[in-house]
Amino acid sequence: MDNQQKQDKHLWRIAKARAAFRVHGTVYLFINGFLWLIWFLTSPDTNGTPWPAWPMATWGLLLAFNYYFAFEVDPFRDTLREYEKLQQEKELRGL
Repeated sequence: MDNQQKQDKHLWRIAKARAAFRVHGTVYLFINGFLWLIWFLTSPDTNGTPWPAWPMATWGLLLAFNYYFAFEVDPFRDTLREYEKLQQEKELRGL
């Protein structure tokens, strides 16, 4: 497998992670909106912390991790960079 094929597979993984994040974000918004609507329509007592805040916060934290790994972290970028650096050193030494 040549370097171009490795990069294409890597880009495909990144694209899939980002598309999955968009789907998860949309589901998060709709489901949590529905939970807040249920709470608003059925809760006679509005004192204290509303119960939809807990699943929203927990799910939101997980969604933040999903975002981080889909858009900010690229574990293969560092590996590829290190590989290219070693290739350059090899060429400089004439090996």
